[in-house]
Amino acid sequence: MIWGRIEKALSGFYYVNTGEQVLCCRARGKFRRQGVSPLVGDQAQVLPLENGEGRIEALAPRKNEFTRPAAANIDQLVIIASGAIPVTDPYLIDRISAIAALKNCQVLVVLNKCDLDPADSLYDIYSASAIPVLRVSALTGEGIDDLRCAIDGKVNAFTGNSGVGKSSILNALSPELSISVGEVSMALGRGRHTTRHVEMFPLSGDTYGIDTPGFSSFDTEELELELKMRLPETFPEFTPYLGACRFVGCSHVKEKGCAVLEAVRAGYIPVQRHRSYVRLFEELKGKKEWE
Repeated sequence: MIWGRIEKALSGFYYVNTGEQVLCCRARGKFRRQGVSPLVGDQAQVLPLENGEGRIEALAPRKNEFTRPAAANIDQLVIIASGAIPVTDPYLIDRISAIAALKNCQVLVVLNKCDLDPADSLYDIYSASAIPVLRVSALTGEGIDDLRCAIDGKVNAFTGNSGVGKSSILNALSPELSISVGEVSMALGRGRHTTRHVEMFPLSGDTYGIDTPGFSSFDTEELELELKMRLPETFPEFTPYLGACRFVGCSHVKEKGCAVLEAVRAGYIPVQRHRSYVRLFEELKGKKEWE
């Protein structure tokens, strides 16, 4: 028996890198009976068989896991956004970053295509937030060295709306990957999904990148109740002010004496981040435990 990491999952087969070889594995039937699915990023105990095949016997405990995209043990979620076509709605960034916070996962916002549009409005929001932000261009290479530093030594999952350049950035970080890149429809202002499955790529040393399908792949239904209960803490800019409101149980939406609202008015919390919080709050407030 040997241990390795699952780097790709496709059609019931799991490709496990043991450090010496990549084994094409099936999982034991006990996982299905237990309702457990191996995920990209899992540390797996494998029984090697013949012809480069193997069988997954056990999985190590996970740091975190995402159902969609199906990945585990992610250190940092790298949200790729753009001020050029397709333009990214900051609410999408904030919704995904809130989910990452529930999973104890760091977040990095990367504004791609800065050679076409510097994405000033997005940069202003996140440079004033508690979420780090970088400007890059996968085409010209601008900012790619800074991105390498920001992802160094981590398992990074790259996500973003289709067409913003997730695969292009991975190719810029490691040209030998040659990941397929799609085109953006100028008429629709969005890209085509070129990433059909979740796959982990070694970038350098102990740095890894996981390419995932677009924002639409994020299945948040199972998290909505937990997100409702913990929403304020998923916005890290709110942390210094939580517990300082006049009323216990303050929702930080429109109450008098709300320390969070006072911080927004004073410019300590970006207005757009609070707008996203309110929008999420309104979406989630009717969610019942039995639903």
